[in-house]
Amino acid sequence: MEIATVLTRESLEKLLFCLDGDPERAGEKYETLRLGLVRFFEWRGCALSEDHADETIDRVARKLIQGEAIIDIYKYSAGVARFVYLETVKKRHQQEAALRERPAAPSADSTAAQETHLECLRRCLRDLPTESSQLILTYHQDMGSTKIEGRKRLAQQLGVSQHALRMRLQRLRTKIEECVVSCVRSQSGRNRPPGVL
Repeated sequence: MEIATVLTRESLEKLLFCLDGDPERAGEKYETLRLGLVRFFEWRGCALSEDHADETIDRVARKLIQGEAIIDIYKYSAGVARFVYLETVKKRHQQEAALRERPAAPSADSTAAQETHLECLRRCLRDLPTESSQLILTYHQDMGSTKIEGRKRLAQQLGVSQHALRMRLQRLRTKIEECVVSCVRSQSGRNRPPGVL
């Protein structure tokens, strides 16, 4: 399942209004809804519970923009979350099946590949501006409810909404992932014996 943030200002306003006509109460209800969705995915053992919660909210907001009449937004969101979860499980099963079909690499090659990947990750983090590398490390340092509280504090320190912080981190992760893939490819080419394509 591709996780893509599509929550626009218009869809966010529509979602907030659906939660409550009063903007302050709507903001509180949004956070309650999101936290409930995060817990839904955490209880099911999803590693990216916050991203899946955001994907669920994005889909609900998209339905609102498309004119869907939603009577109970909490029940509707729970239904959408179940679909997101089932998609996640299906994708995980597909990935596991693909890994099972892949021939096992010798342990020395596997260890070398892991070391190359780790070195590339370190290099890509070093190449980021200091504030970006500190941001991504701080964002991912805690676990469970401590992680959620830490991310709230981080958003407050930066003076941005939690949604804006998540979008910033998604862009950073994409940039790091592209850097690591490029680095691993260049390292693999360098370590290849002459004459081997």
